[in-house]
Amino acid sequence: MYGIYRTTQRTLADQVTRGLQANLDKLGSLQSQISSGKRISKPSDDPAGADAAMRLRSQATAATQAGRNASDGLAWLGSIDTTLNGINGSLQRARDLTVQGASTGSNDETSLAAIATEIDQIRSGVIDEANTTYLGRPVLGGTTAGGKAYDSTGAFVGDGNPVNRTVGPGVSVQVNVSGPQALGSGPTGVLDILATISADLKTNPAAIGGDLTNLDAAMKNLASTQAVVGARFSRVQSMKTDADNSVLTLKAQLSTVEDVDLPKTVVDLQLQQNAYQAALGASSKVLSTSLMDFLK
Repeated sequence: MYGIYRTTQRTLADQVTRGLQANLDKLGSLQSQISSGKRISKPSDDPAGADAAMRLRSQATAATQAGRNASDGLAWLGSIDTTLNGINGSLQRARDLTVQGASTGSNDETSLAAIATEIDQIRSGVIDEANTTYLGRPVLGGTTAGGKAYDSTGAFVGDGNPVNRTVGPGVSVQVNVSGPQALGSGPTGVLDILATISADLKTNPAAIGGDLTNLDAAMKNLASTQAVVGARFSRVQSMKTDADNSVLTLKAQLSTVEDVDLPKTVVDLQLQQNAYQAALGASSKVLSTSLMDFLK
């Protein structure tokens, strides 16, 4: 025998209340989307979209950091290039003086001593230039914790450790060169050559020709180092451009996933408000039935 199921006033009231609450929840969700501009405020709104947004945001963060690293690397390399340019200019002046000192018959002892004094000044200036710093660190000093790459005597007090920057996924570029790489070291190093030129101008002018050959070799090494720095600068600049473009692309993709379609959402909100008002009106009529209505 089939059972008889009756819809009571309480059951009907519960159903109406649940329906109205669902309408209110939908209204609240649409209003929240419009006010925040975001379609996804919690993972349950769109699990697949939330997962995609999380991955895009992570990639954008990594690309942003790579761009920052590249900017720092460009600052390092730019400082080094400026430093080497300055040193090259000083060495060119030293070369001109050395050629002048090597001219036999046109210099007396006093003239040679004056040239030697200027060479000494140039050497001191090269030491100062070689101690150029970026953010408190000597750009030719490697990873030294000290504030200088060379001491006042011209001895290298830095280290040969590379300074690297990660400028892309799996891409690390060295953004420094050490003092000995750029200036050489020992008797064939720039500072020793300048000291020798000064001494020979005073005591052994006949040796200046050989000193000039050594200076030319040191300047050639400096030019080669500048070329390396320039190549690294170009590479890091390219990687920075890639990172910046990647950030823009990822943010656009993130916006597509997360951002609300405002015109559509405004229309949906209006429709939902109309539906809620209609449901509210119908519910008031249904729930206004009393016991006396059943007894009539």
